[in-house]
Amino acid sequence: MERSQIEALATQFIKGKIDFPEQVNPRIQDIVLRIVTDLMQTINDLKITADEYWSGVEFIGDLGKEAGLLSPGLGFDHFMDLMIEEDLKAAGLDGGTVRTIEGPLYVAGAPEEKGFARLDDGTDLDNGTVLFMQGTVYGEDDKPLPNAKVEVWHANSLGNYSFFDESQSHFNLRRSIITDENGHYAFRSIVPLGYSVPPEGMTQKILGPLGRHGHRPAHIHFFASADGHRKLTTQINIDGDEYLWDDFAFASREGLVPEVTMVEDADKLQEKGLDAPYASIDFDFHLVKDIDKPVQGSEVERRRAQA
Repeated sequence: MERSQIEALATQFIKGKIDFPEQVNPRIQDIVLRIVTDLMQTINDLKITADEYWSGVEFIGDLGKEAGLLSPGLGFDHFMDLMIEEDLKAAGLDGGTVRTIEGPLYVAGAPEEKGFARLDDGTDLDNGTVLFMQGTVYGEDDKPLPNAKVEVWHANSLGNYSFFDESQSHFNLRRSIITDENGHYAFRSIVPLGYSVPPEGMTQKILGPLGRHGHRPAHIHFFASADGHRKLTTQINIDGDEYLWDDFAFASREGLVPEVTMVEDADKLQEKGLDAPYASIDFDFHLVKDIDKPVQGSEVERRRAQA
């Protein structure tokens, strides 16, 4: 079938029969028309059989909540970040800490602390290494930002997240930290473990035939925000992880792999009240000023879990 025939058919299906003109959303109409046209073209070009087509329909029906895993696994989350970065550069907002994907495991409403917070509930100490992470939130002029908010969340030593893993306590490994008068934040936690998509799940059902694994390196998620500045969505990866640059979600980026220092000095251990070495990470956030232009990306509207 010729492209012109496919376009005519798709237009007929999407725009040719309108029962309720007052309900038409032109933006949605254009998006659906483009997707339907391109999917029909794909079916035509690749000679997709009826069996393959219905297998795909059934896959979509079975995908359910794993859509939040398949999206980054196929590169869409990272692609959207690149699109946002293009918009920011065009608006003169280039610079600041590199953004990367949010992921599907944020939970709103984490407890808020000033300056310092302890993220873990102490139940994972036998399995995990204690982590202290600290840094400063800076504005575009490289001046520290007091009262900035750093939201942080990560997995436990088994690669599981509280709320989604009901065996963990409420808001374990999740906090919001308000920077002190010097723009400084700090927290104590444990070194997380990376996670994998469910091995028998729908995401791996696609990744497998593509010859790919579904593993993520150990990482820590952040939102960083301050008045007059664009909200930053990012995460750091734990240096030395097996999958550091082989992330199934394509979230690893230069500038987001800070050095991890193992602290063994007896005086420093005593200062922290510890009797075993701990990991330490220094990482600063650099925010860019907000502007009165229609630039996407500062606050992405999406469904998030509510505890």
